[in-house]
Amino acid sequence: MKKINLYEANGFNDLGLSKFLVHDSPYFKILSFNFRAGQQLPIHSHDSEGQLSILIIEGEGEFLAQDKTMPAKVGDILVCEISVPHGIRATTDMRVMVTIAPPF
Repeated sequence: MKKINLYEANGFNDLGLSKFLVHDSPYFKILSFNFRAGQQLPIHSHDSEGQLSILIIEGEGEFLAQDKTMPAKVGDILVCEISVPHGIRATTDMRVMVTIAPPF
């Protein structure tokens, strides 16, 4: 068992998004991303089987898909196949938790 405080473990970076590997096992991966307002993780996909979730834990922005955007605010979670194009853009400073199962 381990306990991690994401606010202490992962700060913000004015030059680009900040990424922190929270957990990695054969069963799932957890990543913490911090975005300053205007930063984004461009639309991308992975050539792998599995699912991912993107949970907004602070701030606001947009979930990005190949052909649309969806508002993203605290408490919102996006769940999709990892092969489906996805991304995120921050309109305010934003903290995001991503899970990937199984990890690749």
